[in-house]
Amino acid sequence: METYERLYDEMERVNVRFVGMTTEKTRYDFGLMYTNMFFGKPLVTCMQTGRSFLMCAEDAEDVEYLQKILKLTDIEEAKALSEFFKVTLPFTSIEAQYID
Repeated sequence: METYERLYDEMERVNVRFVGMTTEKTRYDFGLMYTNMFFGKPLVTCMQTGRSFLMCAEDAEDVEYLQKILKLTDIEEAKALSEFFKVTLPFTSIEAQYID
């Protein structure tokens, strides 16, 4: 007996970009996966922590959100990453798909 409902099961070839950057305090390495899923938002993976999240340039403007998802204690680190993601990630006009 099946106890779950499969919502989707898709395969696609995706573009992945690996980007390394530094702030005054920390080095970061990110994998950016560009896919047709998730309404155009790239899947960002922090290579140091393994944390993954969906993000576009508009999302990167929310410094507190960045601080929360990357579990940063320093707001200046979050501001630096916000600037980095705003110029690195694409813009999208799609509203959020999921609710916190």
